Amino acid sequence: MTRKPLGSNHIGPEDFILEDGSLFHDKKNRPVQVPVAPAPLADTHGHLLPLKCDPAEALARAAEAGVRLLVSPVDPTDDVPDVPAFTDWWGRLADGAPPEIGHLRYIAGVHPYGAKTLMEDPAAQARLDALLDDPRCIGVGEIGLDFGPWNELPADVQERAFRYQLAIARDRDMPVELHIRDGKEDTLAHDMAARILREEGVPRAGCDMHCFTSGPEVMAPFVEMGCHIAFGGAATFKRSDDIRAAFLACPDELVLSETDSPYMAPVPLRGMPCEPAMVALTVAQLAELRTPDDPARTYRLLWDNALGFFGIE
Repeated sequence: MTRKPLGSNHIGPEDFILEDGSLFHDKKNRPVQVPVAPAPLADTHGHLLPLKCDPAEALARAAEAGVRLLVSPVDPTDDVPDVPAFTDWWGRLADGAPPEIGHLRYIAGVHPYGAKTLMEDPAAQARLDALLDDPRCIGVGEIGLDFGPWNELPADVQERAFRYQLAIARDRDMPVELHIRDGKEDTLAHDMAARILREEGVPRAGCDMHCFTSGPEVMAPFVEMGCHIAFGGAATFKRSDDIRAAFLACPDELVLSETDSPYMAPVPLRGMPCEPAMVALTVAQLAELRTPDDPARTYRLLWDNALGFFGIE
């Protein structure tokens, strides 16, 4: 099954809905039904740079799936070499976005992989400041620590960049979204992040543990500090009992939904490129898990928490 071609001037349903009426097919080319959401959906962390498809098309599918808030992270050391070019692109994307997505915003921050560049390159620091000055930018992120298999930077370099950006968030009174990835079979990154947050203080505007993929014990110190915890597609995977346990243990007022697109598409689309519309599949499964007698309650909780975290009325 192939997608219909994109329209040249306007994206309508004929441009992003598959010929059989579905939004997505799984890896075996079977149509996947996207559940109807009983409340607006929020993707609090969905990358539009880079996506595996046209971002405008992804926004159209997101609107069709019920997404009404999308926050996309951008990195001035990786995604945005030219701030004016990016803000122009973002403005055109936002102007053409479906009106149903009432809140299309971005956050800016340097991922741990870019920590050395940030601390040694004044131009990168200037690009970060310029992005954060844009009124469409509503937070700092994703920032943090990464001791996983793809990291090439020592802990002290990452720590300096983490503290530097926490200070920026505190000075600007902006919320932060944290990327914290442990090494194999350890919790060193989370332990270090908790220590740094205690020493620096959690930004008054809020802190979100983005893409949380650990269990309740690792989550506990962050919850104690009042950090929000965001759950994405990984919580739907068959062997993710620890993530689901953390989701159930997370206080109502601190739980958030996200995709981290284009990564970690939820079941039944696992292994495919993820996009913001797929938050509908994740939230449907999490709602049935958390409040099986009233799934709509979890939907409303996730929506209200997202608005509150970003200070959106």
